[in-house]
Amino acid sequence: MFRSVRSHYAVAASALLVSVCAPVARGQDHPPVDSSAIEEVVVSDFRVQERAGVPSSIAVLDARFIEETAVQHFEELTQFVPNLNWAGGASRARYFQIRGIGERSQYEGAPNPSVGFVIDDLDFSGLGGIATLFDTEQIEVLRGPQGTRFGANALAGLIYLKYQQPTDIFDARATTTFGSDNTQGLGVALGGPLNPNWAYRAVLQRQKSNGFRDNAFLGRDDTNGRDEQSARVKLRYAPNDDWRFDLTALHTDLDNGYDAFAVDNGFTTQSNRPGQDSQRTLAAVLSVEAAFGDSLVARSISGAARSDVIFSFDADWGNDAFWDPVIYDYFSLTRRDRQTLSQEFRLMSGPDSSFAGGRVGWVTGALIKNDRESNITTDDGNFEGFLDPGFIAREYEATSVAVFGDLDVSLTDRMVLNAGLRVERRDADYADTAGDRFSPDESSVGGQLALMFSVSDELGLYGKVSRGYKAGGFNLGLPDGAANDSLLFDAEFLWNYELGLEAALWDDRVTLEANVFWMQRTDQQVQTSSQLDPNNPATFVFFTDNAGEGRNRGIEITADYRVSDVFSVYANIGLLDTEIRELAGGGATDGRDQAHAPRYSYAFGGRANFAQGWFARIDVTGKDAFFFSDSHDQRSEAYNLVNARVGYERGNWSVSAWARNLLDEKYATRGFFFGNEPARDFVDTLYTRQGDPRSVGVSVEWRLQ
Repeated sequence: MFRSVRSHYAVAASALLVSVCAPVARGQDHPPVDSSAIEEVVVSDFRVQERAGVPSSIAVLDARFIEETAVQHFEELTQFVPNLNWAGGASRARYFQIRGIGERSQYEGAPNPSVGFVIDDLDFSGLGGIATLFDTEQIEVLRGPQGTRFGANALAGLIYLKYQQPTDIFDARATTTFGSDNTQGLGVALGGPLNPNWAYRAVLQRQKSNGFRDNAFLGRDDTNGRDEQSARVKLRYAPNDDWRFDLTALHTDLDNGYDAFAVDNGFTTQSNRPGQDSQRTLAAVLSVEAAFGDSLVARSISGAARSDVIFSFDADWGNDAFWDPVIYDYFSLTRRDRQTLSQEFRLMSGPDSSFAGGRVGWVTGALIKNDRESNITTDDGNFEGFLDPGFIAREYEATSVAVFGDLDVSLTDRMVLNAGLRVERRDADYADTAGDRFSPDESSVGGQLALMFSVSDELGLYGKVSRGYKAGGFNLGLPDGAANDSLLFDAEFLWNYELGLEAALWDDRVTLEANVFWMQRTDQQVQTSSQLDPNNPATFVFFTDNAGEGRNRGIEITADYRVSDVFSVYANIGLLDTEIRELAGGGATDGRDQAHAPRYSYAFGGRANFAQGWFARIDVTGKDAFFFSDSHDQRSEAYNLVNARVGYERGNWSVSAWARNLLDEKYATRGFFFGNEPARDFVDTLYTRQGDPRSVGVSVEWRLQ
């Protein structure tokens, strides 16, 4: 097959930025770049394999890239990936959209997301706030349906985050960060061998900031603050060359405030009861892999996770003096307890399988997963002396059983056929204190058929047809049993047609990936919203319904150009065209672009490593305007962000200065259209949550390896 293409920058060359520099943050002096050496990119498919062997549009962000960009959370990396967006309805991004498809709020139908989010083989879909980045090995963003690999939770794609693994070489690192918005961070990681058979890695990290808001009523600047802690331990036991046991345990404690909205859409809030957005997660996964000779490998993955989430907010965004002479005060609190248990078994061909003359590689397996969640929402409110309390408790459980298989057949020395199939059965139960009871069950089939062709060692092509699915379900009950005429909605299916190429040109100085895709959605699940009581903002609710169909098509291009042994430039381009068709009852959004689907997204930048130890980097990213919702026609504005970093490294030490959103661009990550101002008779108004303004700081790191 053609040489592996380094897709971890999600980018294409820009002559304008050839003279602009960017860093490589390593734990050693910066040597000149060897332009002839293209590192192999490996992805965590069913079988760990080179990126070039996977017929899919994948953006791979590796440890080097993550450290260069000096970011703390995955939401800050989304700007580098073509056709990836996120919704800012919480203190950190929990929900993502790939190619315009994905949820945007806490509940839009049953807990069954369109974009899968996996950390070290544990499913955290819908809980993306957990994704802090210290000591990350690699992040893979798989665009398009992953019906074979991940099933119902990956209609649009899958995000896979992998933290650093234990190795047989001792290493340690410590980093500290200080910056504007009272940013403070500390991270420590160390690992290595315990004896010839055992290895470990242990990580502790804490990151704090004030959250870029000033609460004028309380006289505080930390009501939207972030306090994020994580701890991980990984153990590896390899008694011989044939057996390996990997145990990962993680604990995450996000104790964040939530005070992000203001009536004037600015950064000064008036809330008298600012909210909370916390998540405490304890999880573990055990992976056992055994090789039976050179032709057969078995793997077992056992996972368990529990997350306690508190999400609350001041629903009126004000205080008594702010709303005077009107009495207007509302607050909403939701407590969630989610538990996940999963067991997966895989059998796969070994590295030297003699099956069919060694021309066939295969995987077969089965998965059983149980998700349980209970949550309680309590609202209290007072409008002109009328007390309006609300309460609802919900219980949800779903069990999924799936069998799957994946096959690679080498038709010739240059042509490989890939086929995958997954059959999944899902049984769910739901009950709430509003009197709603549902027990839906359904079976779904997904998979793909792809053909990969190596034109030469420098150029490869692929074509693929894939089918994804997302289970149907029900809209969650509302406080006080408020009526909803469409509680149930149907499953959605998606056909994806894709052509792509990967190339390494000019003695590997230029690496390029490009693909064009067309996605046809049947019974498209559409998220809409409404305010049941115009005087009570806590009754702003979300519903899922089905449109007749939808269409998503576009282009993704990434490239990297090594200008010299010192300088490199890159660019990322994503183009997207979407449409909602046959929306039930028509309406303004019928025939319109889908929500959170900007028509273009890009990243341009450059980096430089100087032999004297100096390094520098600049990135320019941007998105087109996009609709905030499928229920109204309010849009964001297009925006462009500039990030920069410069530093010096010598021996085991490095120091760098960084700036994010250097030009202090104002941009919106979430928007709601409803009435929340009694003095204006609650007229519908666009309210937006602003992205982070300019932030600057200094980081110091020490490494031993």
